[in-house]
Amino acid sequence: MKRTVFAVAITLLFWSSAFTGIRIGLEGGYGAGGLVLLRFLSASLVFALYALVKGVPIPSKKDTLQLALLGISGISIYHIALTFGEEWVSAGTASLIIAAAPIFTALVSLVALRERLNALGWGGLALGFIGVAIITLGPQSSSHYLRGALLILLSAVSTAFYFVYQKPLLKRYGAIAVTAYVTWFGTVPMLWFTKGLFLQMPHASVAATIAVIYIGVFPAAIAYVAWAVALSGGRASGVSSALYLNPILAMIVAWFLLHEVPKWQAVLGGAVAILGVIVVNRSNTLSQRRRQRVTQVTDEERNSAPLSS
Repeated sequence: MKRTVFAVAITLLFWSSAFTGIRIGLEGGYGAGGLVLLRFLSASLVFALYALVKGVPIPSKKDTLQLALLGISGISIYHIALTFGEEWVSAGTASLIIAAAPIFTALVSLVALRERLNALGWGGLALGFIGVAIITLGPQSSSHYLRGALLILLSAVSTAFYFVYQKPLLKRYGAIAVTAYVTWFGTVPMLWFTKGLFLQMPHASVAATIAVIYIGVFPAAIAYVAWAVALSGGRASGVSSALYLNPILAMIVAWFLLHEVPKWQAVLGGAVAILGVIVVNRSNTLSQRRRQRVTQVTDEERNSAPLSS
């Protein structure tokens, strides 16, 4: 349990800074395509160095296909859509929209992992979605803003599949190996932006380049490994609900580094999302206690049953 909590904390720390890192890169001379490519070339290099030193297990053909699909869903689609979306949406607002991810994670978990949420849990997820809706459909909406918001919402949907379907692979190959393969596969479609990257890099500021490399090494590489560790130690829907805390941290980072001041609907949406976290976590706690009581009663009944002759 402590390991899972620590992994979630590391993930939130780095992921919350990624939204600001993207904005620094975009404002410093990089286009969205070049930025996302440089970011994941950096992440891929980190995993390549690890593989050379420590080695990683070779996946089966079936698992290789699944890893490739996870790379497209959780890396390619997620980060390309998020980065292009942040061309029109602020860092703090983007993080609030991404808070919808646990809603879709819970839906996918119902089918893939046969996980269940009680009425209280669904109520918490609904509160989280309402919070994100307040942000997305706020009074500052424009055609460009809505375009960016929808791209970021696509990111939230795509990452839900990544969160859920990577869990069986984690048991077979471990967090680092799975994250490495997913990152490598996910980086391949980004090579489409190679020309743009080479054109943009000479004109980008040093601060922008450092920011992009940072979000490649820490939020992309290290945080994804930490998140995989967290998922391997807890329920997918329950662990992912912690992402509701991400926008609060992201807005603090954006305010400190970019001087972004959140609008009233961002504050309101964030408050509703945090309330959703509390409700979902409470629901998971009650469900675990209920299952433990049922198991205990069943064991007692089995032990007290008379032996047949």
